[in-house]
Amino acid sequence: MEIFWALVFFAFATSITPGPNNIMIMSSGVNYGVQKSLPHMAGIQLGFLLMLLAVGLGAGLILQQQPLLHSAIKLLGSAYLLYLAWRIASAEPQQIETGGSKPLSFWQALAFQWVNAKAWVMITGAIAAFTSLQGVYWQQLALIALVFLLVGLPCTGSWLLFGAALKRLLSAPQQRRRFNQCMGSLLALSVLPPLWQAIRGVV
Repeated sequence: MEIFWALVFFAFATSITPGPNNIMIMSSGVNYGVQKSLPHMAGIQLGFLLMLLAVGLGAGLILQQQPLLHSAIKLLGSAYLLYLAWRIASAEPQQIETGGSKPLSFWQALAFQWVNAKAWVMITGAIAAFTSLQGVYWQQLALIALVFLLVGLPCTGSWLLFGAALKRLLSAPQQRRRFNQCMGSLLALSVLPPLWQAIRGVV
């Protein structure tokens, strides 16, 4: 039970803190509201769950043995994250209201987890800390996945609801524009550490 509650606290601490997923889902809540952002949130949860299981079952070991491939994925992920940051920062309230701008889709959010540096840290950290040779590995991995699903969903949902609540306060187009620029800048800043690490890995 001590290990179980330690896992719950680990999942909560890593899921509730700011990161690319939470910044983007909050921005989506501000710009598109809760209902239109639900596919984005579902993509985050399922994408993270599938990635956790894949890494736990061997995909992570393959990438460790192929450092250039890992660095290439990081570079592509950083470039995609910068594109998303630009998309958020340049989103105009008029385009959003007329349907000219759309939230991240379910499949985009699902695929994004594979290039999300924070997701990699969370998954590798959880597998390293909460699996042991004394137990049945696949049961331990299934427990980690279940805890992250049950804890991660309300954590991500709280960021979405917070964004939707902010939408009422940011009623003026100029306020919404400044918010988008701020969130886009924060998202771009989160790219710098993994981008630098990937460049060093290639060079």
